Order: sequence, then C-alpha cells, then structure tokens
Amino acid sequence: MKLPRRNFLHLAASAAALPVVSRIARAQAYPARPVRLIVPVAPAGAADITARLMGQWLSERLGQPFVIDNRPGGGTNIATEAVVHASADGYTLLLCGVFNATNAAFYDKLNFNFLRDIAPVAGVFRGPYVMVVHPSVPARSVPEFIAYAKATPRKINMASSGTGAAPHLAGELFKMVAGIDMVHVPYRGGGPAVTDLIAGQVQVYFATTVSSIEYVRTGRLRALAVTTAARSEALPDIPTVAEFVPGYEASGWFGLGAPKGHAGRNHRHAQQGDQRGSRRSQDESAAR
Repeated sequence: MKLPRRNFLHLAASAAALPVVSRIARAQAYPARPVRLIVPVAPAGAADITARLMGQWLSERLGQPFVIDNRPGGGTNIATEAVVHASADGYTLLLCGVFNATNAAFYDKLNFNFLRDIAPVAGVFRGPYVMVVHPSVPARSVPEFIAYAKATPRKINMASSGTGAAPHLAGELFKMVAGIDMVHVPYRGGGPAVTDLIAGQVQVYFATTVSSIEYVRTGRLRALAVTTAARSEALPDIPTVAEFVPGYEASGWFGLGAPKGHAGRNHRHAQQGDQRGSRRSQDESAAR
C-alpha cells in the first residue's frame, strides 16, 4: 500500500469541506465526535484490515475515534444502502471497492444508485490479487496448476469472498482464459475464505495482498502469481499470471465514500408533498 501519510491526511480531512457535510459540521473543527466507518464485508478480510488500519491512523491524527462497523451480506448492498440513508454530515463513511462498481451489473433492482448517492472522499489502495494455493496442491507454477486442473476437472475448489466479488471475477476470468473448470465456493468475506484455504477445505483463492502476504511468507500458502500486468513490489519474485496466460489482468481497489443525502432529501420532499396535499384538502373542505 503506497500512500504518503501527509497526502492521505489532507484527503481524509477534506471530507469536512465536501458538499455532503452539513453547515453545522463545517462550522466546527471536523471531526468533533466519533466517525463511523461502515465496512460491507465480514472481519479479517482485506477490506476490513484496510478499514482498521485507516481508522486507527485517522483516529491518532484527527483526535476522534473512527469506529469500524462491519455489515456483511447482500453482496455488500446492505452496508452501502445503510450509508446512502445515513445523515449527510460527514460522520458516516463507507469503505468502497470493486464490489460497488460491479453490483450495478449483477443486480437488476437496487434501492440506490452508487454514483448518484455516494460522494467520493479519498482513494486508499489499488493493487493486485495473488493466486494462492494450499501447499497440498501439486503445482508450483501457473502452467503446472493449469495442467493439474485439466487432469482433474471440477476437483479443485476455488474460494471467493462472495459471489460477484472481485476475487470471484478474477477466478472466473482465469478459468475462462486458461480453459479449465473449478468449483466455485463463495464465502461471506475474504477472512473466512483464507481461513478455509489454510485448512485445506478449498485449494485456490485469488486473495488480496493484504490478506495473504504473511501466510505466503511463512509458507502456509503458496503464491503462484499476481494478477496485475506488472509484478508487485511486495512480492517481486512472484510472476504475473499474464507471463503464462497472455492478456490476463485483474486488480482491486478501496476508497472512502460518504452519503450525498439524496435519500434524506427525497424523504423530506415526500413529507412536504404530503403536508401540502393535506393542507390543500383542508382548504377545499373549508371552502365546501
């Protein structure tokens, strides 16, 4: 994660100047009370780790707690909707990611529009996924893994942090370009997926660097490749998938967002409309 501390502090503190922050919040030093950072996945995964690192860093420098609120479920839509309907005062933030960008294609009906209802605050991280396998898998390279998968079709279980999540898409893309078939096993977050991979319940996972690098370094997981076009500075000796499967590329990102307040305004407009209609009915009744 390459993010100069000074730059991030300026980005995060600028939330007080965004239109989503009320005049009351802007009139005083921000933050004047604890800030809630809603994370749309279960604890222990990359998104949760990223949120906790950022929350601790911001708490130390801005003088108020940044409280991590995990709300997994609904393909991350439950957490996103909660932030959309929160007060647009800068004290409720959302950890955003690839899942927010892809959900518009996976769900026909959502109670929000991510681009319309969430205001961007700051980018936090962009990086590769790591193709990691359990040490029992008899493959030490991407070509060996492809050969093994072709020899044992649908015998390899591929974990993901949830159906439609970025690791799932990275795995499905790999299956397609490599011409192999694996069984998809979705979990409620990256933490549970990594736990079961270490235990040998699943054999392969396209994990984030944050959630997998220590297990790779200690030998509990084996890294076969990274998914970006260029090698990762964190794992310089690990090749890219594209070195063996030309054209393959996938990456993940995290950022912070805040509610724009459309939902609250729409609710107030509806209430005002009801009140105007009620007054109109009363006036008509009095005239009659």
